[in-house]
Order: sequence, then structure tokens, then C-alpha cells
Amino acid sequence: MSDLKRTPLREFHATHGARLVDFAGWEMPVQYRSILEEHKAVRRAAGLFDVSHMGEVDVKGPEALRFLNHLVTNDVAKLFPGRVLYSPMCYPDGGVVDDLLVYMRAPEDYFLCINAGNIDKDLAWIQEQAQGFVVTVTDRSADYALLAIQGPTAVAIVQSLTGAKLDRVGYYHFVEGTVAGVQCLISRTGYTGEDGFELYHPAGDAVALAEAVVQAGAAHGLELTGLGARDSLRLEAGYPLYGHEITAEISPLTAGLGWTVKLDKGADFIGRAALLAEKTNGAANKVIFFKTGDRRIVRADTPVLGLDGAPVGRVLSGTLSPILNEAIGSALVTTAAASAPLAVDIRGTLINLQLVKPPFVQLKKAST
Repeated sequence: MSDLKRTPLREFHATHGARLVDFAGWEMPVQYRSILEEHKAVRRAAGLFDVSHMGEVDVKGPEALRFLNHLVTNDVAKLFPGRVLYSPMCYPDGGVVDDLLVYMRAPEDYFLCINAGNIDKDLAWIQEQAQGFVVTVTDRSADYALLAIQGPTAVAIVQSLTGAKLDRVGYYHFVEGTVAGVQCLISRTGYTGEDGFELYHPAGDAVALAEAVVQAGAAHGLELTGLGARDSLRLEAGYPLYGHEITAEISPLTAGLGWTVKLDKGADFIGRAALLAEKTNGAANKVIFFKTGDRRIVRADTPVLGLDGAPVGRVLSGTLSPILNEAIGSALVTTAAASAPLAVDIRGTLINLQLVKPPFVQLKKAST
């Protein structure tokens, strides 16, 4: 794995016994002890994730708001300093370039968090679209490390390390302050469905901050948590993963993310015409979520079968839910088949899919 990129916490992971794997070109911890136990720890208490492989981008200038509202499908004009927005950004045909977070620090000063596997592609796309706008786009990915503390005890852990009043920070809001003496953007966001924080901080401070969180979290049941549990947690919560539930071929509307597509926001954003046509005419396909009542995992690309046994789609993501103790997943199926009985064939056994509106488990996030 000598050619893989490394986060500032690579040696921290090795010291703590992580199993390191190739993830989107990065050497990352997939697990420390057990994916199952790490997943349960996040639902029960808290988990600490290294997500420093994510990309960060500054967007600044007099036309930053106008540019971002052209770039993404959601309404950036609703932001105010300290607020965070989730949004896809689309190609002209309505397919998804990536999904991202938009932070408003001040008028004319925004900050984006983009997916690790898409950094180069996203940057090229954003810079290309910025032509003609009075705006500067700066890649800050190498400057930042990012830790996520997620779970019911996450607030208590982070609060013990900062003077910031975290009870005043609502879900999808952020403040800037110090955590364990490290300057951080403290964001009440996450990818697990649980309450918690994501801490953007200088890359050089990552090890000191991670060790401080581990020490503070010991009394609160904190577990070091890898990417394996991160994926099962996000699927239990019903969150999309780029390359699975959203792709260049799967639009936000098809993916069930219509709430992020503001067709009437007063800006002619990229992909608007195609998404308006899809909403008006109806989508040919639909992303659904399912459970099976069986522990056998339904792997991605498994054909989904309709009432007559003919294929009507394919599985996008599949895992075992440690909380439900059964297989869960998502699939892309024809809209016509989405409300009919569906099944998959696992090594000769036909297993019926039970459609679920996520989240799969009861979650408690902070209020907005």
C-alpha cells in the first residue's frame, strides 16, 4: 500500500491496532476490534472516526452565493453564518457529480466538504463552473484533518474538551473554537444518524486532538471506529453513498433526495431543466431501501426480481444491520415495480425484500 495517500493519523491507527485497507486511494482503518462491536458502540455510546481523507474547498468572493446557488441543487440563499447545508451538485442531465456540505462562515465566505474519492473530479468541475463568476475557489484539503465523534455520549465528550457552548449549536450548525487546545470548526453533523460533531482542524494537530478525544472518551464508552462500521451505520440511517445510491446515472430525485432539489429557488442551477422534466414526467427508476428477515448479506449488484421472477433492478448497497440482526440494503428498481413484491436470489434461495422507509432504527439527533 506504499502508493496510497495517508491521513495525518496513519501511525495513530497502526499504534491502536487498526486493520488498514485501500479506500478510494487512501490507506484507511476499516476496523480496530470488530465492525460489529464498533457499530454497536456508536449506537450505545460513541465512536471516533478519522475522516481526514475528505476534501475541503474555500469559495470566496462577491459572487460566492450566486455561484454556489448555480452549482448545487439546494438553496444556498437560506444559509446564514454558522449554518450548514447538505446538497448534491449535478451535471446538466441531472446525474450527480457529488454530494457535499456547504458551510457559510460569513457573507462572501463559504467552505465546502466533498467526498474523498471525488476530490480531483470535484475540484475540476467546480473551477470550471466558476468561470464568469467573481469568486475564488481554493483547494484546502491538505490543510485540514477531520475527526468525527458520533453517538449518544459524543456531546459530553466534546464538551469536556471545549469552552464552546455546544447546547447552543443545533443540528447542521457550527461554531469555531478550541477543542483540547486545538483550533477547530466544530460542526454538529455526521454520517451515522446519531448526534455528534465533526471537527475540522489543522492537519498538524490531528494526533494531539485524537489522543485527547480518546482520553476524554474513555469514561463515556468511546470506541475507535473504522470505515466498516461507518458504512453499516450510514446504511442503517438511510444515508446515500456516492457511487451507490447516487451516481452520474442516478439523480437526486430518483434517489429519494427530492427535498434537496429546490426547483423554485430563483436560480437556474446546473441540471435544473433535466430535474424539472424528471419531476414532471416521473422517473423511470427509484431507489428503495429494504430488509430481509435473514442474516445473509445481499451484495451490491445482486439482481432484484419482480413478481414473475424477471429482473427489475439491482442492489446498490447491502450489509448486516448489527442492531436489527438482519440484512438491510438499498436497490435501484423500475418505478413500476417499486410497489410490487420484490425478491433476490442468494445462492439458490429466494428471499423476499421488505421495503422500509429509513432510518432502519430509531435515532436521536440534535434539534435544528
